Amino acid sequence: MTKWCGGWYTNVIAPYLASGGGTLVAAYFDPNIGDEDRRARIAERLAEFQANYDDPKFGTIEYSAFSSESGPLTEVGTADVVLTFRNLHNWMSGGYTEKFFTDAYTALKPGGVLGVVEHRLPSTATQDPTASSGYVHEDYVKSLAEAAGFEFVEASEINANPADTADHPFGVWTLPPVNATQDREGNTPDGFDAAAYAEIGESDRMTLKFVKPAE
Repeated sequence: MTKWCGGWYTNVIAPYLASGGGTLVAAYFDPNIGDEDRRARIAERLAEFQANYDDPKFGTIEYSAFSSESGPLTEVGTADVVLTFRNLHNWMSGGYTEKFFTDAYTALKPGGVLGVVEHRLPSTATQDPTASSGYVHEDYVKSLAEAAGFEFVEASEINANPADTADHPFGVWTLPPVNATQDREGNTPDGFDAAAYAEIGESDRMTLKFVKPAE
């Protein structure tokens, strides 16, 4: 199971799972919440996504949803792995991050794995509870997972970027691939140098592995 955005990870994970007879459950934005326009946009994007991956090489993809009001990610206790890539800051802004860890724990088999990739806030910086910069403390993520019942296994620095100071004028979105140059009001700070942020590259990211204890 993966929480995805746009299909980048689906392009990698779905063929891999299909080659071994596995099944991908793709959890999308919840089409059952929000105003009518939002629901219509989500339904349209989901239909496009499903059409893009209606190909034997991707296997049979099942679909789910995640939101503050969504039901189970999949059938209880059936998932081998749950993965999320750079989503926690969004859920923090909505106030339902804890729900994700609880839902993931419920979905997994005993001994199942939870993998988390997220933009990493330096431990010396103050954590905004809404993660408005897009960055999150690694210890905070570990505490949420452990509160849901997970055991921390290991961390990898495969997605680390020591050049990222995580204090940019438009948060993580100042860096590639977004490369923001203005805030929501259209303002750009004096002396802003977009090339300097492009040189930093993409964000420094934590990559964490947790396990649901075997019964």
